[in-house]
Amino acid sequence: MGASWAFEMETLILGWYILVETQSVLLLTVFASLQYTGTLLGPLFGVAGDRIGHRKLLCAMRAVYMTLATTLMTFTFMGVLTPVHVFAIAALMGLVRPSDIGMRAAVVGDTMPGAQLMAAMGIQRTTQDSARIAGALTGAGIVATLGMGPAYAVVASLYAASCVLTWKAGDVQIPPTAGAAGNEPARASPWRDLKAGLAYVWNTPLLLAAMCLAFLLNMTAFPLLTGLLPYVAKEIYHTGQAGLGYMIAGAAFGALVGSITLSRYGGVIRPARMTIMGCIGWYLMLLVYSQLQNPAAGIFFLMLAGLAQSLSQVPMAAMLLRNSDVRFRGRVMGVRMLAIYGNVPGLLISGPLIANFGYPVTVSVFCAVGLTFTALIAARWRTQLWRRDAPANRR
Repeated sequence: MGASWAFEMETLILGWYILVETQSVLLLTVFASLQYTGTLLGPLFGVAGDRIGHRKLLCAMRAVYMTLATTLMTFTFMGVLTPVHVFAIAALMGLVRPSDIGMRAAVVGDTMPGAQLMAAMGIQRTTQDSARIAGALTGAGIVATLGMGPAYAVVASLYAASCVLTWKAGDVQIPPTAGAAGNEPARASPWRDLKAGLAYVWNTPLLLAAMCLAFLLNMTAFPLLTGLLPYVAKEIYHTGQAGLGYMIAGAAFGALVGSITLSRYGGVIRPARMTIMGCIGWYLMLLVYSQLQNPAAGIFFLMLAGLAQSLSQVPMAAMLLRNSDVRFRGRVMGVRMLAIYGNVPGLLISGPLIANFGYPVTVSVFCAVGLTFTALIAARWRTQLWRRDAPANRR
């Protein structure tokens, strides 16, 4: 939970800093996209997790977060921080951070039986969503009260605590990867492991369908719910960091309600069907939200969008973990993290579109594209995603 708090505080603090210092929505979208530069490395993190253990890898990743946050805190207290420093540190953080969620999910998949996986993923997501609420409100409050330096001291401390707690957690031994014929060396090269993982996803229709849907969501839905919120707060709602914190917390509260619901009733839903319906609901809520000028109404529909997001993402993660060979679990989640790269073109396209056509039109285009391709994916892989007797819909 400590890392999730720090993630949310950092996103709010630095996103607002870039927007205020540069007065450019284009640079805001560039900053947000830099946080996803490492998505292309997601499969490699999956290979490393399958080889050395997911706990050890997660601990090393969080040590990197702590080091970078401490560096930025030092620059802030010295009074030399500039947007260039923020962009550089965001790019370095972006090499590692996108794979964090996937590795956490892999640990859950290693430790929980399949029948309890949906509930377990709901609980795991609950800690993430509750941390997002607290992190957003805490980050806004600390910056407004004490300034950016003390706020970043809190961020660095949270990363340090998460590193220690992850190291103290129990480890899980991953079975060695064997060849298809069972006669290859137990320790193949990392590149062979990577190739085998990519081939496994490509040749498994259910996994391929889920990856296509995940990429679509990251390109057309996630940028609207994360990277562009500072722009909406400042230019449309005409509010400050506190208002931005309420917006982020509102979306996270909706997601928290969805996560709690799934942790309680996840055993009675059909994961693949719920994923599709959650995606459709997510786009529809974002479409309504984008047309509103009143902050209170906007936050309400952000809550509904967060609820739909949780109802789509938690079943998707459970579906991937339940239907993946345990030997490939880390690599499957690594490829899933690769789909996060969709945020980069989504954010970079949205900046010029907003500048030329406005925010409501841009969101309408993104949602129309998202709904269209969600329907196409559901139709193309109907056997794997919609049939009641499909493995992905097993309760």
